Amino acid sequence: MSTVDIQGTGTSRPPEAPRRRPLVVVLAATGIPMFMVTLDNLVVTTALPVIKTRLGASLAELQWFVNAYTLSFAALLLTAAALGDRLGRRRVFLGGIAVFTVASAACAVASEPWMLTAARAVQGIGGAAVMPLSLTLLSAAVPERKRDAAIGIWSGLSGLGVAIGPLVGGAVASGLDWTWIFWLNVPVGLVAFPLAAVVLRESRGGAGRLDPLGLALSTAGVFALLWGLVHGSEHGWYEPATLLALLGGAALLGGFLVWEHRSAAPMLPLRLFRSRAFSAVNSTAFLFSVGVFGSVFLLSQFFQIVQGLSPLDAGLRTLPWTMAPMVVAPLAGLFAERIGPRVLIVTGQALLAAGLGWLALLVSTDVRYAAMVPPLALAGIGMGLTYAPMSTVALASVPRDSHGIASGSHSTVRELGVAFGVAVLASVFTAFGGYGDRTAFVAGLVPAMKAGAAVVAVGGLLAVLLPRRPQVTVR
Repeated sequence: MSTVDIQGTGTSRPPEAPRRRPLVVVLAATGIPMFMVTLDNLVVTTALPVIKTRLGASLAELQWFVNAYTLSFAALLLTAAALGDRLGRRRVFLGGIAVFTVASAACAVASEPWMLTAARAVQGIGGAAVMPLSLTLLSAAVPERKRDAAIGIWSGLSGLGVAIGPLVGGAVASGLDWTWIFWLNVPVGLVAFPLAAVVLRESRGGAGRLDPLGLALSTAGVFALLWGLVHGSEHGWYEPATLLALLGGAALLGGFLVWEHRSAAPMLPLRLFRSRAFSAVNSTAFLFSVGVFGSVFLLSQFFQIVQGLSPLDAGLRTLPWTMAPMVVAPLAGLFAERIGPRVLIVTGQALLAAGLGWLALLVSTDVRYAAMVPPLALAGIGMGLTYAPMSTVALASVPRDSHGIASGSHSTVRELGVAFGVAVLASVFTAFGGYGDRTAFVAGLVPAMKAGAAVVAVGGLLAVLLPRRPQVTVR
């Protein structure tokens, strides 16, 4: 270790470790950009009717306003994490903030549907650089004794973004011009960029060099698989383009795994999955996302189609569910070290499955909203107990120099679950009901939510395989 001379006396001491930033400042530097990105996952959905009128968009174009963001975001999460490990995590993170902010302005000035779709795709690219590296940079910037609590607060901010996304979109749709959905990101980005640049320190992972073939195979494989899921839910699962995309995506991801096994410098070291904790938590995360987001997608429409509420009122009705994680996730982070993340994840999955099952038994064409509040809140509490500890386990079960790729892998699995959940539960919905009238919608919603509850319950059973306290077991 190098030393420094003390006032020319000839005596020396090791150089002082870099001074840590206050936790609240680090949380702001990593959490504000992440909140901005998660907000845009759902903010557009409730404003789609207004955007349709203003831009003269078709139904297919409306779907691509949402899907363009989701596809580029999910397909590039793993790639962004790998680039961060090689080129510098803070550098890639700042690049993501800049791209997202500029793309948001481009969305706001779009005058044609294709312009908005293209700008949303670029937004997704920026978001992919922000999301996984936000967690990695946070983990590196706080002492280990505060890490669980910090991840809990970070998860609460992420939950807040998900929670108020439909609410912000509904408020805009009910009063303001739709472009404010995207203009609001610009001042946030202009504040977040210099804050992150000043507060966060550069770090890199263990990758010695880039893995271009791995980058290409993973990005193309995830994109093709997600495109097939989206296309299949809209046009049918036996449509040739759907089958080609799904089979092609599976083949590309299979080729990716084969290459990573043989590569001397893999972007995703498969040895990480030798860890029981890492494998189990990612399996649980996938099933969690399938059940939760597939159900939320349909339930948010229930309030508008069956109960005839405005977009803003529909967003308000979901708050008992979507706001609960903002409160519960930080508490889960605080207690994770004391009681172990396995207890929190298993309990959270059980409460979430119970809440979804309870809602499936309640929903009808004339159900009173007051009766729905307890199961909505129960599902939200379960979601909050699950989200933060899953992120903690994903990082704690791998070496520190693999935190970036572990975070990217975990985020990719969750996003695949979101897309898969929306596609599969929408298919269950259309198999038993449809959008024809209120009765048909409820007829499809009930079995879809039962399916969501069952998927989450299976995730809870898998979470039992987690060790009580995750430890690094791979090198």
